[in-house]
Amino acid sequence: MKSKVFIISLLILSQFLFSCSSTPESATNNNEMITFSKVLDTYYNERMRLFPLEATTNGDYRYNDKLPVDISTEYRDTLKNFYSTFLDSLRNYSPDQLSEQEKISYEVLHWDLELGLEGLQFKDNLMPVNQFWGMPLTFGQLGSGKSIQPFRNTKDYDNWLMRVHGFYAWCDTAISNMKKGMAEKIVPPRILMDRVLPQMQAMITDDVTKSLFYKPIENFPDSVNEPDRKRLTAGYRDAIKNEIIPSYKKLYDFIKNDYIKACRETAGISDIPGGRDYYRYLAKFWTTTDLTPDEIFETGQNEVKRLRDEMEKIMLSTGFKGSQKEFFTFLNTDKQFFPFTSAEAVLDSFRNIYAAMEPALNTLFDVKPKTKFEIRETEKFREASASAEYIQGTADGSRPGVFYVPIPDPRKFNTFGMEDLFLHEAIPGHHYQISLQQENDSLPSFRRYIWYGAFGEGWALYTESLGTALGLYKNPYQHFAALSEEMHRAIRLVVDVGIHLKGWTRDQAIQFSLDNEGESKEAITAEIERYMAIPGQALSYKIGQMKILELRAKAEKALGKKFNMAKFHDAILENGCLPLSVLEDQVNQWIESQKGI
Repeated sequence: MKSKVFIISLLILSQFLFSCSSTPESATNNNEMITFSKVLDTYYNERMRLFPLEATTNGDYRYNDKLPVDISTEYRDTLKNFYSTFLDSLRNYSPDQLSEQEKISYEVLHWDLELGLEGLQFKDNLMPVNQFWGMPLTFGQLGSGKSIQPFRNTKDYDNWLMRVHGFYAWCDTAISNMKKGMAEKIVPPRILMDRVLPQMQAMITDDVTKSLFYKPIENFPDSVNEPDRKRLTAGYRDAIKNEIIPSYKKLYDFIKNDYIKACRETAGISDIPGGRDYYRYLAKFWTTTDLTPDEIFETGQNEVKRLRDEMEKIMLSTGFKGSQKEFFTFLNTDKQFFPFTSAEAVLDSFRNIYAAMEPALNTLFDVKPKTKFEIRETEKFREASASAEYIQGTADGSRPGVFYVPIPDPRKFNTFGMEDLFLHEAIPGHHYQISLQQENDSLPSFRRYIWYGAFGEGWALYTESLGTALGLYKNPYQHFAALSEEMHRAIRLVVDVGIHLKGWTRDQAIQFSLDNEGESKEAITAEIERYMAIPGQALSYKIGQMKILELRAKAEKALGKKFNMAKFHDAILENGCLPLSVLEDQVNQWIESQKGI
């Protein structure tokens, strides 16, 4: 029923656009014809209808009761029509007749639509579950009452119950898709399904009050009256017992008893039918460039060598006698790096980092976000497999941006790397970039909320290089940690391509990482399995960072004494998340504009 509504909506939109289509001149000069800004607004609104979880993330709560089965053939056909309709509409406009901001929007939307259509050629929906991300994990976060799904009033609680019905259907489709994948040999590595099983099992309980999904019932806001509380409590009990837990149980039983036996022993995506072409697409998707995997692989190898030399210099400056490997052992075992006895002490240490760098932020940024910011401990249900992360706030201020830190055991929490981690995940990394983008109401809605890994993760990694300028990295161990994290991202270029296109085994990739960084084998193993689960995503960080550094070096050389770091950062961030080629064009224009000042 839901997808029929989508199709009808798209048919109406298509007729609307068709009735307005003519020459580019008539599209822009005739007041009766649709304006380009109207196309962008319509695109955003229709996208939110198709991607309701994206809408919730953006603070657009119109579709909080919707959870489409986004892995179904029917949904993907609707998505194909959606992309095609708007791609056709762009042909009615000449970029030469658009304003400067409209030209950027044209380029971004064109890139997005073409990439979306290309991606639908591949059958990734036949592998809908992994240990790193996906609906079963996202659904747990949403239903916990501690994430982006609001539970502020009775309507919010009713909205969540409607989403539960969608999850039940999603899980049934996931099992059906996995069966098709088994028949077509489009299956994930077996070891990844080993990691999924305990995640599913954690959601299964005989006592609904012990379920993660019961938490909102234990925390009713004052706005929910007593009759509604009774009704909702009964409704949530029923949904948890008869829909949510059975859905996780079905997934768990199917994966354990049937699916895992059919999964492959190999690590790389190239081992499924069409996998090599799929990986090339994913490399383009995640880097927003036309770099080939071979070029990325070579870049990674060169960066690994360069960073090893830089790290050696810092290590020697500490007076340490021994190899880098021994130095890493020292950093991961010496008592001085493990001072914490409580989770709150860890969080306070991050708060102190923020306080130390806050005065210097004014010298590096003219424009700072208004969105509030918080530091929180990661929820217990997911901390065992979670990394530190940033969850964006909303532009209207109703939800703060949150830096989440998993702290399973504070006594084992290492101070090594805390400063660069905060720069990347929090300030001025993800919180500045995402918040400023969302708050910029001069951008069309779709650009205020769009995300490209190469830009977003590239920016966050770039900000780690600002530590010294922000009054951090005074301790050489923290400076070494920043280089180590950059090394970690350089290694990703090598191992991701190695796994997915060059036939590397999981063990080969683990060993390469062990040879070049100081993470524990357990941490490295989890990372490698992450790359196995989401091919190409790991490429985005270093490729994006290197492009921003390249553009800064170009600006410094071209502008000399006129170069201003804060203005450069404003130029990078003022247009929101962009494909790297579009970013480069914008920075080149900014450089020319600064020459005349």
